[in-house]
Amino acid sequence: VPVCTTPIKISTYPPKRSTNLPTSPEYLFTEESVHQRRSWGENLTFYTGSAYLSSSIAGGAAGFFSAFRSFEPTDTLKLKVNRILNSSGHSGRVWGNRVGVVGLIYAGLESGIVAITDRDDVWSSVAAGLGTGAVCRAARGVRSAAVAGALGGLAAGSVVAGKQALKNFSYVLSPYEAKNCLDFWMWILVKCLINLILL
Repeated sequence: VPVCTTPIKISTYPPKRSTNLPTSPEYLFTEESVHQRRSWGENLTFYTGSAYLSSSIAGGAAGFFSAFRSFEPTDTLKLKVNRILNSSGHSGRVWGNRVGVVGLIYAGLESGIVAITDRDDVWSSVAAGLGTGAVCRAARGVRSAAVAGALGGLAAGSVVAGKQALKNFSYVLSPYEAKNCLDFWMWILVKCLINLILL
């Protein structure tokens, strides 16, 4: 049996980091690179749908726990399940409709502001948040509308700043820096969440 006596060379080059990859998206056609933001219809669908879905889930969870608190010792299993379903469905619908309308107003205002100013930046989002808060509380008086508008502008600015920070953070993360399997799967989870948020 022949024996190999040639030593094996082990590469001493460091692995490539994912931060060396291009940070700007690559497009197949030049028309796609000109389109930098969602259209008003996509904006409307995204904000309204995500607001309705997330608040329906939160409302359903709140209804689920309130149904548990309303159980009586004499309730049968069928009655308990009925209470849970009724309470979860009612709370989910109510929360979903309320927050979905807020998302609808915000999307309409932001799309209008972007169309008028032809700028899609933080200030457009802050102005849309101001307007949304003011419109949602306009029936309760000027003072309430002003406070709600200020809170809406602050919330919109915080979300946009957090989104930008996450975008910057996503380019720093590298799968090559993972020390073990858990770190690698955490990197995948964080990357998926960041991409979902940045849609």
